[in-house]
Amino acid sequence: MNKTDLTESLASRAGISKAEARRCVDALFDTPGGIIVRALSRNEKVRITGFGIFEARTRKARSGRNPRTGEKIRIAASRTAIFRAGKGLKGSL
Repeated sequence: MNKTDLTESLASRAGISKAEARRCVDALFDTPGGIIVRALSRNEKVRITGFGIFEARTRKARSGRNPRTGEKIRIAASRTAIFRAGKGLKGSL
């Protein structure tokens, strides 16, 4: 399912227009201004009971290897978004 499919499903299920559904999906998921992205950038967790948790984590700097040359390289520290599925979602699968 892609963003268009999600928008169409939301419109159908909620009984709203596709334009309204697109605005709702964009409000949640758009980068950089979506609700989830803004919360993660403020180091907040987004908990959706029964579905899961979105959170930002910091990865420490580490060493790695260039797969092409085999040369050791230094990988800088970075922040990344993760998602942990909730009990309800896991049970549904």
